[in-house]
Amino acid sequence: MDVILLERVEKLGRIGDVVAVKPGYARNFLLPRGKALRATDANKAKFEAQRAQIEADNAKRREEAEAQAKTMTDVSVVLIRQASNAGALYGSVSARDVAEAVVAAGHKVLKSAVVLEKPIKLLGISVVKLVLHPEVTVTAKVNVARSPEEAELQAKGVDVTQDLFEREEAGFTEAFDPNAEPGLATDDAADGGEVSEAADAAEGEDQPTA
Repeated sequence: MDVILLERVEKLGRIGDVVAVKPGYARNFLLPRGKALRATDANKAKFEAQRAQIEADNAKRREEAEAQAKTMTDVSVVLIRQASNAGALYGSVSARDVAEAVVAAGHKVLKSAVVLEKPIKLLGISVVKLVLHPEVTVTAKVNVARSPEEAELQAKGVDVTQDLFEREEAGFTEAFDPNAEPGLATDDAADGGEVSEAADAAEGEDQPTA
């Protein structure tokens, strides 16, 4: 299907370009969101008649987005989620979750502005694109952790899942006494031997004589 672009669309073209797209993409995304018109003769004539106004409106929205982008140079949000020790989330973080966190941080952004190639399903910090305008994009750091304390560690570059794994491994390491000599029993073992010998002697005294 041929459409006329009413704004810049990444990997397709700029305002006024007539491009061929898949019918489903046009019907489900471009047309309902006002990003394009069907490239009929009537729509082509309508676009050319309104082109100056369309371009002026786009320029105004771009300026507003550029001004907003200057206030979003270092956006970082924390999302607390339950996860396994391996770092896999019990669920996932969606574009809506990210948008709500960014709004809560004091920035105006729509869910549709959040670009996630796929939902976030692991602990850690992800860099997410926020499209404020077709020609203006900023990024936000999304810190997904199990607690505020873990989020702080991750912000400092600590891999909390690896750190937890190493601490768990250390918990199973046997205590080692560098002063112990080979073949000698530990104090606990020696004490146990003395108790055992005393018990054997007591049993011998209790047995009747022939």
